[in-house]
Amino acid sequence: MRSTSSGKRPLRIGWCEWVSLPAFGVDAIKAKIDTGAKTSAIHAWRIRELRVGGRAFAEFVLHPAEGRSRPEILCRAPIAGRRVIKSSNGIGEARIIIRTRLKVGKRSWPIDLSLANRDQMGFRLLIGRDALGERALIHPAREYMLGEPELR
Repeated sequence: MRSTSSGKRPLRIGWCEWVSLPAFGVDAIKAKIDTGAKTSAIHAWRIRELRVGGRAFAEFVLHPAEGRSRPEILCRAPIAGRRVIKSSNGIGEARIIIRTRLKVGKRSWPIDLSLANRDQMGFRLLIGRDALGERALIHPAREYMLGEPELR
């Protein structure tokens, strides 16, 4: 397997994986790896914008466990921008974009996440191709190739 432009071999991952969002204290959240999506998205509730020291922040509640409203994690992150995101049904929605670190296996890197209500979706976190770049090779027939969170 060839190395990426960073010199590291790409991670081999399945179409869904356990990942972490360390800045929010989320040690394990199931993520769908979606190469059809350009931008990544996270399930966010009660989104509000605020200014702290002249900087724009988004504050929101995250429910990391799919199908459950507990635990509730109050998160705050700098706003990196705004984008119109086109959903799978073709309708565009203006969303706040934040930047945070994603940990996949033993590697971590910064990613942009759009804040969206993903309550009706199967996964609370969707990782799009911009977040992956050359960092991963996806096996579309496999899942959780990096193991369960307690095995890391």
